[in-house]
Parts: sequence; structure tokens; C-alpha cells
Amino acid sequence: MIPSADRNKNWLKKLQSCSEKLTEAPELIVEGKLSRMVGLTLEAEGCRAAIGSLCQVETKAGKRIGAEVVGFSGSRIFLMPTGNTQGLEPGCRVIPLGKNSLANVGFGLLGRVLDGAGKPLDDKGPLKTDAKTSLNGKPINPLSRKPIRDSLDVGVRAINSIFAIGRGQRIGLFAGTGVGKSVLLGMMTKFTSADVVVVGLIGERGREVNEFVLKILGEQGMQRAVVVASPADDSPLMRVHGAMLATSIAEYFRDQGMDVLLLMDSLTRYAQAHREIALAIDEPPATKGYPPSVFAKLPHLVERAGNADVGGGSITAFYTVLAEGDDNNDPIADAARGVLDGHIVLSRSLAESGHFPAIDIEASISRVMPDIADQKHLLMARELRRIYSLYQQNKDLISVGAYQPGSDPKIDEAIGKMPAIAEFLQQDMEEAVDISLSLNELEVLLGMNFKAKL
Repeated sequence: MIPSADRNKNWLKKLQSCSEKLTEAPELIVEGKLSRMVGLTLEAEGCRAAIGSLCQVETKAGKRIGAEVVGFSGSRIFLMPTGNTQGLEPGCRVIPLGKNSLANVGFGLLGRVLDGAGKPLDDKGPLKTDAKTSLNGKPINPLSRKPIRDSLDVGVRAINSIFAIGRGQRIGLFAGTGVGKSVLLGMMTKFTSADVVVVGLIGERGREVNEFVLKILGEQGMQRAVVVASPADDSPLMRVHGAMLATSIAEYFRDQGMDVLLLMDSLTRYAQAHREIALAIDEPPATKGYPPSVFAKLPHLVERAGNADVGGGSITAFYTVLAEGDDNNDPIADAARGVLDGHIVLSRSLAESGHFPAIDIEASISRVMPDIADQKHLLMARELRRIYSLYQQNKDLISVGAYQPGSDPKIDEAIGKMPAIAEFLQQDMEEAVDISLSLNELEVLLGMNFKAKL
């Protein structure tokens, strides 16, 4: 006979074991039905799924369409499809998959072109990846980030000399349409000294994807590059995923201790895709049609770039920002300036005059330049900006002949040096100019009078 006290202990152990198994058991997946579709938003009832989780919507013909949960209201959940919605109708099965979107990452991605879902677009066979990672990334303690102390050679004379870029810096290219921002990105793709280049073509014309891969990167450039393309005809959710996927791939290579160059064209299209999703689920617009959640998403994406923990790699990121109507104070451009480490503004008037790259050096700035450039470099850049700005302030007087030579020695100096400065700031798209050559040419341009001031 087992004593009653021992029997009670055995029963308690069995009950505890059963309770633990019930607790560890996965939650049952409850299917629902499609009840409504407004625009690109699907509404489903009867199922339970968390924000960001994946679902499949099955049509009457048996076709399954991927979707992601983007919101809920009461017992209804809002889904955004990732593919073509042809064939959907009321009553279609909605099947929660119980998982979130993941990115396949690894060195097998080098030389490949992917879509926003991470599937190959280049007909080079299946992808060979080593691991999976979250599309949302992992936040880095700001106190653990390695400071930006090393300069990065981007191969563009005007940038190397006047707006020194540091490894781990996040900088924006601000421009309207058709002023050469994509060509400038292509130059930096070819000429920048980085271990890996990750390019995100988000919401741009589909024609530009093939041109970027074949003409700008070329066969040699693709050997160290990964291209993620989600053109304008993709769903807004796929465009958002494309930007997040490019960042996740860059994070993987950074975590391997490598220096990564991340080029995203464009941050504006990413914000516009989020706006489409937010408005579709009835989030009220706040500023020029942009809901508040859009301005929360921008820093979440941008802050994933930069330096890793001490001893890790780096992500130097260039984000193009499309200034609608050439307005550099539109909501997205204004928000981007606040979260980036500097901005390079491209001028339409310079582009129309045949000046390339059309960099407006008065409106542009690199916030980390004082930390990475020596005193001589800073003084030379400041002197060039002074001369250029002085000429621009008196340009109208000079053009109409109202200025009399000899009235102001400083203006006379600016007039004399302006042709050489304009030539210095221009560069052929096939020409690479490293940092040392850029600084030597700048020193020659400023002349002996500047050397005497040092």
C-alpha cells in the first residue's frame, strides 16, 4: 500500500505535468471568411491573427493568395494582399499561417536580383541562403553603437571634398524628378570602397531595374551586390517589404563584420506605400494626406542602418528623397532631414544647365564631417563654400552688369574663381575621383592666397 500522502504527491505531479503541456501547446488556428474588400484592403471575420502575421486567402477555384494582417476592429481583421486579387469574392476561406514574414539571408545572395518577397527575378536558379532573419530587424542599443570616425571614399569629387561621408553615416539625396539622383547613386555604387553593396529599388519604374543592373552595376559590380526590386506596379505591402528586405540583407552582412553600402531609391516611395496601407484601413490623414503612422515608420527603417556594436561592421546608407514639385519642405523631406545624418540637395536649375552632378553646395551638409575630416580639410571646404555663396548672393548684379569690378576684392575673387569652381564641381559619370585626389585638386583650386591663411 502506498501511503495517502505519497499518492497525493503523485497526483499533484501528474496534474502539474498536464498543465505544463496545455500551456506549451500551440494555439489552435481558427479559419475565417472574407466578408468585404475595399480598394486593396480585405476584411475577414471569424479568424484570429496578430498584426504582421501571414494569412492565405483561398478562392473558390482553389487558388491561394498571400496576405498580411495590417489592422483589426472588434472581431474583424484587415488584410493587405501581397499578390494579384483576381478571383476573390465574399465567403473565401481565410487561413492564418501563425507566422510572420522572414528574410532569407546569406552569401549566396551576392550577385542576385530579388523581388520584395525575396524571390529571385534573374533566372539564375534557386537561392542558396544560410539563415533566416526578421524583416523588422533587431534594435541596437544607441550607447553600444561604434562612433563614426572613418571616412568613406564614394568616388565623387564634390562629395569627397565638401561633404565628407563617414562609414556608418545615413545621408539623403534630395531632388525632384529627372535631375540625376539615380545616376549619382549608380556612380557611388560603382566607385565606393565597400565590401558589399545592397540596392533597394522601391516604387520606381520597372524599366529602371534592368538598366541599373545591366548598365550601372554591370557584371563586375554585381559580384559584390544584391539588388532588391519592388517596382511601382507592386502592391503597397510588397513595396514596404522590399525596403525592409534590403535593410535586413544589409544587416546580415554588417553582422558578419563587413562594411556595407546600402542604397535605397527611394525613401519617399516607401513612405507613400505606407500611406496607401494606412489610409486603406481608415487611419485619418494628418499632414498633406500622410497619416501619423508614416512618420513613425521612417525612423524605424533608417535607424536600422549605421554602425553596429563595437567591433562589428557598418552600414553606410544613401536614401533618395523625392521632393514633390521641387519642394524640399514637403512632409517626407522634412521628416527625413530630421532622422538622417546629413543631406545632399540636387538643383534642377543646375541640372538644366548641364551641370552634373547637380549638387547645390549651399543647401547640402554632412553632419559627421567635423568628426572625420582634419582641420585643413574643413578649412578648405569652408573656404570653397564661402566663395561660392558670395558669388551666388551677387549673381544678379554681376549678370546685369550692375557690379563694378574693383568695388569689393572678395567679390572680384569670387568672379575670378567661379569658372574653375564650376569645373571642379562637375564630373563625368564614368570618372572616379578618390579622396586624396579630390583634396589635392581643391587645394590647387584655392591657390596660394589660401595657403597663406593656413
